[in-house]
Amino acid sequence: MIEHTVSFTLKHPAGSAEEKDFIESLRDITNMPGVQNFRINRQVSSKGPFAFQISMWFDTQAELDAYDASKAHVDYVHERWIPEVTEWQTLDFVEI
Repeated sequence: MIEHTVSFTLKHPAGSAEEKDFIESLRDITNMPGVQNFRINRQVSSKGPFAFQISMWFDTQAELDAYDASKAHVDYVHERWIPEVTEWQTLDFVEI
């Protein structure tokens, strides 16, 4: 199993309707190929630079690669992510 995580900050003000709309739009990711155990998290510590994190699991690297290349993912990145996210960090983990 691979845990795919993305920590990010939005350009929208905290608590705004735009922030809420973006966060709700992330739920569409659960319908993308291979995605399991999708979670959206809000940062509650002042120790990190990002306001949010999403996490999802894939059975294999091939599934993660297929998700990343899927039309649904690519369209979301271009239509929502790039215009609305100011900075992000993507990390993928496997248990050791």
